[in-house]
Parts: sequence; C-alpha cells; structure tokens
Amino acid sequence: MYNKILIANRGEIALRVIRACRELGIKTVAVYSTADELSLHVKFADEAVCIGPPPSSDSYLNIPRIIAAAEITDADAIHPGYGFLSESAKFSKICNDNKIAFLGPSPNIIDSMGNKAKAKQTMKKAGVPVVPGGDGVLDGPEEALLKANEMGYPVMLKASAGGGGRGMRFVQDASDVISAYKSANQEALTAFGNGDIYIEKFIENPRHIEVQVLGDSFGNIIHLGERECSIQRRHQKLIEESPSPLVDSNTRKKIGQAAIKGAKAVDYIGVGTIEFLMDKNKNFYFMEMNTRIQVEHPVTEMVTGVDLIKQQILMHAGQKIIEPSELKLRGHSIECRINAEDPSNNFLPFPGNINSFHMPGGKGVRVDSHAYSGYEIPRYYDSMIGKIIVHAKSRKRAILRMQRALQETIIDGPKTTIPYQLAIMKDEKFMSGNFDTSFLEKFEYKTK
Repeated sequence: MYNKILIANRGEIALRVIRACRELGIKTVAVYSTADELSLHVKFADEAVCIGPPPSSDSYLNIPRIIAAAEITDADAIHPGYGFLSESAKFSKICNDNKIAFLGPSPNIIDSMGNKAKAKQTMKKAGVPVVPGGDGVLDGPEEALLKANEMGYPVMLKASAGGGGRGMRFVQDASDVISAYKSANQEALTAFGNGDIYIEKFIENPRHIEVQVLGDSFGNIIHLGERECSIQRRHQKLIEESPSPLVDSNTRKKIGQAAIKGAKAVDYIGVGTIEFLMDKNKNFYFMEMNTRIQVEHPVTEMVTGVDLIKQQILMHAGQKIIEPSELKLRGHSIECRINAEDPSNNFLPFPGNINSFHMPGGKGVRVDSHAYSGYEIPRYYDSMIGKIIVHAKSRKRAILRMQRALQETIIDGPKTTIPYQLAIMKDEKFMSGNFDTSFLEKFEYKTK
C-alpha cells in the first residue's frame, strides 16, 4: 500500500481524493497555484506545495514542478484526478521513470485510447460495436468527401486527439465536406497539436451512455452499470444520472459485456469509462474511452455503494477487484454540476467572490465541493464550483429530491447554473426520460 499520495489537481476532485486517502490511512500532498492558496484541498491535505503562478501551464500542467513536489515530500504515488495531466501518456511515463506510481493507466493504454481513430480500430477488433465509418485517419479533405459520399449523409468529422467538442463538425451534404474538414483540422491542430481527422456516420437523435469499468492487475475486469449523460451543452455534460431511463436490464447486460470486452482488449487496470452512443432502438456504438476517473463518478457510487477512488487506489496497489456478485444497482441517482456561469447570458463565466454559501442536506443528498463562504472563484480554471448528487428509490423521487436540494442551495455573489438546472428538473420531457443529446438545443429557459 502507498504511504503518501500527491494529488496533481485542484478543486473538488482534489478534495475528493484526500477524503478517500484519509479513510485508507494514506497521507496526502496537495499542490496548488498561487490562485488556489486558500482552496480547501490545500487546507485538508497533510502537506501542501505551491507549484507556480495561476496559469495552468505554469502550475497544474507543469510536469517538472509536480515531480519535484512529489520528490521533496517523499510521495510514492500521484493521483492525477480528471482534466489537466490525467490522460497524459508523457506524465504517466515520467512518473514511472522516477519510480513514482501513477494512479492511472500505463502510457501505452493512454496513447491507444487517446487517439480516437486507433481506439475505434482496437474496439472493432475486440468485437465492440462501433459507429459505421472509415477506418483510420483521413489523408485529406478529398478522402473525407469520398468516404462521406460512400456512407451517405449526414456524417461527423472528428479530431483523433479531440475532446470537449473541439475539432468536431457535423456535415449534412457534399458541398460542406471540404470546408468542414479544413476548419476541423485547423481547430484540432490549435487545440491539441494534432490535426488528424476521422469520419463517422452520424447517429441521429442519440443518447450518450457511458459504462464504468474497473480492472485489477490480475486481469479481472467488471462493470458497475451505466450513466446517462445526454443532458449536455456544447458537448459538455451538465446533468448525469444512473441508471439510464432508456436502458433495460437486457440492454444493460449487453452494453456492460461490450465495455468489459473493450477494457480487456487493452489489459486495462484501474478505473475507466467506455462511452457509447445509443439510438432509439437501443443499438449502441463505441464512442471513446476515458482512462481516468470521471466528474460524474458519484452517481455510480450512490447506486452501487462502491467508493471508486478507494477502489482505484487499491487496484493500482495490487489488490484484487471486488467480486461482481457483491454488486447490485440500488435506486436512482442524479448529479448536477454547479458552474459559476450566467445561464441567461449565454453561460458567461462568473468568477469572483462568494459572499454566502449554503449547501443542501438531508436524506439522500451529497455535495462534492471545494467552495465556501468567502471563497474567491479563480478566473483561470473551469467554472465548476461543486456537484450536488441525490439518491432515491426511484427516478421520480430522485428528481423531486434534486428539485428540493437545488432550492435549498444558496450561493450569493456569482451567477450559477442552479436556476437553469432546476428548470430542467421540472421539464416534462426530462421527467419522462424521453430525451437525447439535442435536449438543451430545444430547451426553453425562461428567466423570471
């Protein structure tokens, strides 16, 4: 077992890892930029090291400074959280080279799954259903046009190294293919330093369904059910839930088995998520694999009773995975990501001081947040200030509980997404469970 874990991250996920470590009897090291000096993860860690000024490139993405912080504190493992360096094969390798355990996959696995075109080929070979499309990276705009004409419209052009919707273009007819390819290529090059583009058939009105997988060093891999992630804005998730209102027990078995096949194809160790697109007929297709803990992991924890961060640490420490027979989905869980953004002003980020801060409580309510009254939301990082997670016996009760929790929440100072999410919770279409990834495009948010 590890003696001391450095958390190479900030905010709520850093605090979440500290809590898991404390319950396992493991000491922790927080790293922070000067903008995060007063953040709670700095306060609650056993040790804290400043790694630079506010810009991420000078702090949370600065590998030499993070490794130096691990060495001076004698940390024997690094937990990368999500975002920042969590899916950096280079960081994983450097940790290994410095004899510091990286609590994530090997560089090879990160590389193979980080390139979406390669990942698709790997999954296809493993027998996991994939979205129909050309194999591998396109040679240029002319090949994109040729492939699109062959498979029929609409199609999606996607960056191999993409994420967050960048380097992605929807194309409805042949006249737009060339220009769409060029703009996707340029955007991907700017965002990721890699302009490779691949093509897929566009799945109309899909659901975004992801499956949580766990793997140990003995070759055992299990899944912990699925999460519904279709409520998203500009390809960024806003609300997640488990189980999905669309997925029945038979489909859950099929998609779970497919996810296990995919994880076994790369000899996966640790926690990971395999994401699928699902059509209205419950046909599902591999989209991508996230080789890290997800923001929305708490909804799975709530319906399974499994502490995913603890399991992640234990599996990397060489312990065997929990027995599948011990797992059973119980009830329904919903998560709202609370962002400091103004929903009535095109979700403009709203950094600044929180004057008063009150989070909801009561049965079945969980809050994961690093914010507090007097906390200053930095302008340098993403706008999420916390997550509200609820659990109840049924989806209907979970929705009512989330409505109550959101109404109880007081965050005075910044504008937040809470009124927007409360409106969604009261929307008939959302409550029916009959929605897809285009839900927010059609959703009418009415401000008082």
